[in-house]
Amino acid sequence: MQTPKRFYRVAKAEAAPGGHAIRLDDRLLKSPGGNPFLLPTAALADAIAEEWQSQGERIVPASMPLMQLAATAIDRVGPALAGTIAGIGSYATTDLLCYRAEAPAALVERQQRLWQPLLDWAALHLDASFSVTAGVVPLDQPPATLAAVHTALGALDPFRLAALSVLTQATGSAVLAMALQGGRIDAETAFELSQLDETFQIERWGEDAEAMRRRALVKSDIAAADRFLSLLET
Repeated sequence: MQTPKRFYRVAKAEAAPGGHAIRLDDRLLKSPGGNPFLLPTAALADAIAEEWQSQGERIVPASMPLMQLAATAIDRVGPALAGTIAGIGSYATTDLLCYRAEAPAALVERQQRLWQPLLDWAALHLDASFSVTAGVVPLDQPPATLAAVHTALGALDPFRLAALSVLTQATGSAVLAMALQGGRIDAETAFELSQLDETFQIERWGEDAEAMRRRALVKSDIAAADRFLSLLET
């Protein structure tokens, strides 16, 4: 299916009541759901305007990750905060960092050395003390831990929650997502930690083309969400 043709010459950001808007020639951009497309920072508005300005003869939504994240925040997250928080928080019940290998010893050591500091951070900064197990048998996390995660998420606005939703899906970890949002780790580290098991196997057996494509998509999603979060801070 062909993407829509470009219908404007100039895209630019401008201040608007309640935030910052995007103007495409003489019309203000609305969200795909028809809502006012108001952004919380000028930096984010400028970056999204640049995504629109950089489009060619046809508009390719997949080439505008910041626009997609902002639209998700406005159309889907804002009207359903409780559901979004529950969806992100569900990753804490089976967080990647809590499920360790039983063997080989080198992987067990690497997981402990690289993952445990993030769980320690969650205990200190989120008051969320996660239990850890070896193997894949489901482990029930303490109710107080899950409540603490829910409380931390409840303090965030729809834009940050939209980014965290992407991050938890990409990494399989609420802890990694919240550590990135909280400035504890950067995007590259979040990717590396989320791919620790896969990287260990690649070191031993090599990487096929499909795995390479999948990892590239994960890395791209993490980078886009991280940039989105950084633009919310400026």
